[in-house]
Amino acid sequence: MPTLWLFLIVLGVAAAGYVLGRGRALQSVEGDNRKLHSLPSYYGSNVLIKVVVPAFLLMIAWLLIQPIVVGNTISGMIPDRSVDNKGSLGLVMAEVRRTAEGLDNAIALGLMDEDFVNNARADLADVTQRLKDAGQIVTSEVTQPILNAAQRYRVMNATGNLMMTIAVLVLAVLGALWGLRESHGDFRARNTVEKSIRALLIGAASIAILTTIGIILSLVFNTIEFFRLYPASDFFFGTNWAPSFSGRGGSSDLGVLPLLWGTFYISIVALAVAVPIGLFAAIYLSEYASPKVRSVAKPLLEVLAGIPTIVYGLFALLTVGPLLLKVFGDDGLGIMQAGTAVMTAGLVMGIMLIPFVSSLSDDIINAVPQSMRDGSYGLGATQSETIRQVVLPAALPGIVGAILLAASRAIGETMIVVLGAGAAARLSLNPFEAMTTVTAKIVSQLTGDADFASPEALVAFALGMTLFVITLGLNVFALYIVRKYREQYE
Repeated sequence: MPTLWLFLIVLGVAAAGYVLGRGRALQSVEGDNRKLHSLPSYYGSNVLIKVVVPAFLLMIAWLLIQPIVVGNTISGMIPDRSVDNKGSLGLVMAEVRRTAEGLDNAIALGLMDEDFVNNARADLADVTQRLKDAGQIVTSEVTQPILNAAQRYRVMNATGNLMMTIAVLVLAVLGALWGLRESHGDFRARNTVEKSIRALLIGAASIAILTTIGIILSLVFNTIEFFRLYPASDFFFGTNWAPSFSGRGGSSDLGVLPLLWGTFYISIVALAVAVPIGLFAAIYLSEYASPKVRSVAKPLLEVLAGIPTIVYGLFALLTVGPLLLKVFGDDGLGIMQAGTAVMTAGLVMGIMLIPFVSSLSDDIINAVPQSMRDGSYGLGATQSETIRQVVLPAALPGIVGAILLAASRAIGETMIVVLGAGAAARLSLNPFEAMTTVTAKIVSQLTGDADFASPEALVAFALGMTLFVITLGLNVFALYIVRKYREQYE
């Protein structure tokens, strides 16, 4: 049974349990002088929780564990020669999964039947052609070990899904019976439901924390593995970035300094565009604009934050780059060789950051007490003098925090850099040359069939860890400044 149908069935059982729980609780006190401890809805909610929570937890755990168990079992069936021919066990397992998906698609399209799929002696060329006819991407002819592993993979997944369906439905029914048994007047349903909801809220909050811990641990372990293969001194102090995928270790220069320089250079250009425009827009909206103008202008300005970054990247590649090349290229000043450059990405990224700076600064300026403005006006200051000498100094810590948050957003940007700045890793002060950033190289190092045992692939995790530490430091510093501001003026 597909997971979606199982999900809907469990919800149906929970809805029926909710109705039956309410009815059973009311029936338990009919004809007596007793009253229900809780409202009838709490008894129904108690049944619903006892159905949904255990069933869904089991389903989620099963869906997470089953692929690991099946993958480990199938990998043990694959001969060593197949792994040697394909390069790594990970690539072989990826081909097994693709073949199994192709077999399922071919059955759905009527190109194969179950007997043909389960035939261990099927013609491999015929199987490969039918997989291609089913729309599956097959890079080469399917081999016999891969076909056997894919057949076993399908059988194990089907068996596991059937067992999961039975287990989840049985648990849902048992939960419904348990909840219905508790639906009587003496049961404190409200207390149980409120404790259950509190536990669910704690679990939801814990998911975010555990996800963050999981991301950090995955970066840390892979970064440690990278530094076992490549010297840390060459990585942090090297000035040349030239990865080579022809060999393993020793043939690549993986110095991070050119990437960090490109990251900070593009971010500085972006902030040079975003900070003045965003700050001036915030001052106008908070101090000069009428309520009618503000109600229209601020939402229109914040629309920029909702535009996908890939659209900004295309704008940099197709519009801003050719425009700058026309002005600074060979037909103009002659200092720009191509449309992809630091200036191109920096200008477009600055436009993207304007709503971050303006919205945060606007909220911070509005938080400055009106009494400070009134005191300045009472001393005879004009509106512009009040803004320069009273409002902005009072809001300065919060504005600095907003700028630092925008800087961390700029450092982590990828698509605008990939399309607008080029891919050259170099140390240069010329803003009209192509450069690249840490995020762009993380994408390029993990694109393709890279062997994760090589430093050329593991370096992506070291780059990610470096970027994580930098952005974390900026965010902590920004939050420290904002908290200091709030403590002073709230």
